[in-house]
Amino acid sequence: MKVAVIGGGSTYTPELVNGFLARTAQFPLQELWLVDIDEARLEIVGGFAQRMVAAQGRPFQVILSTDQRTAVADASYVTTQLRVGQMEARREDEYLGRRHGLIGQETTGVGGMAKALRTIPVILSIAKDMQDVAQPGALLVNFTNPAGLVTEALSRYAPEVPSVGVCNVPITAKMLILDYLEKALGKRFAPEQVELNTLGLNHLSWHRGFTIEGEDVWPQVMQQFITTLRAEAAPMWDPDLIEVLQMIPNYYLQYFYYTHKKLKEQEKWPPSRAEEVIAIENELLAQYADPKLTEPPADLMKRGGAWYSTVATQLLNAHYNDLGETHVVNIPHGGAVAGWPADWVLEMPAVVRRDGLRPLPTEPLPAAQFGLLAQIKSFELLTVEAAVHGDRQAAYQALLAHPLGPPANQIQAVLDDMVMTQRPYLPQFWN
Repeated sequence: MKVAVIGGGSTYTPELVNGFLARTAQFPLQELWLVDIDEARLEIVGGFAQRMVAAQGRPFQVILSTDQRTAVADASYVTTQLRVGQMEARREDEYLGRRHGLIGQETTGVGGMAKALRTIPVILSIAKDMQDVAQPGALLVNFTNPAGLVTEALSRYAPEVPSVGVCNVPITAKMLILDYLEKALGKRFAPEQVELNTLGLNHLSWHRGFTIEGEDVWPQVMQQFITTLRAEAAPMWDPDLIEVLQMIPNYYLQYFYYTHKKLKEQEKWPPSRAEEVIAIENELLAQYADPKLTEPPADLMKRGGAWYSTVATQLLNAHYNDLGETHVVNIPHGGAVAGWPADWVLEMPAVVRRDGLRPLPTEPLPAAQFGLLAQIKSFELLTVEAAVHGDRQAAYQALLAHPLGPPANQIQAVLDDMVMTQRPYLPQFWN
């Protein structure tokens, strides 16, 4: 079996390698191809990955390449974890928002739109290569942000390539909820015993149910969560909000529910989050270059992305071995949410089997949550069209539709700034 990782020079890659090493008995990987356009970085990260695998007896081969098409050829699975323009482009996305008095964030608002415009054509080129040279039915697993929006583009413009979007936020929420339950019930449960009911869009979802071996324990979860919030000096969420919602919002919803607070925080930049991550990655790459290092360093946790290896490799394992596990993924819901357009990509539970992923039927969100979701979905659909066709009118309307976008009389200025700042990565707007 061959797996290709596009963006193999990412500092997350060693954690992914650990996930494959932990599953060699179930997932018979033979070749792991790490692909990146940054050859120097790939040599450092890939060299470390090779040492990790060698230290475990070389159960599979790690191959480094800068040739995407060669790496994808005959692959059974392709995962994408790339960043077009690298971390400097993320910094520009953040400061784009700050310059215009808007939220500056890599997946939310104007920064998320800029990232999507750069990323979607590249991901679609990977899907095209897969269609041409990968194994028939090879699965594309996208971790690249904005993950839901990118997966929306794949579902509409590369439907012949099976694809799914994945994020580590749901599993992180699951692990935190297990901590709350331990406090409430005095007992620790294993992750495989429980299932999380989540619905929404990537980075715009609400956790609203939790079962232990089929038994609903959400009332206990909510009681403990609210109690914990009320005991904290500076809680992430207003306890009264959570008591009314009876749901736990994805933490990215802070940008929507507490916009003014987030705007005040970014007035303190530098450093922005991108600038913090640049420093962390420089430290990690220096450690990865140590020829004696054979295990991921503790500093990797500073990078974020907790449970990444579990999410990534267990999804592939569940698919390959037809396990029928339930995973929270980004996928067209196909009518699983009654009354919502069936072709919308949602973040929701789905059963993972060898012949594909099947969204589980679920209740729609209440009106207050659906209203926000529908606005963002409109933004996503317009952004996909803008990215694919270089359509500036679609891009303008996308900014108009986004609740965190600029006022109507500032849209053109923000759009001009966006496409000029990212011009090297947006050729579709400059033809």
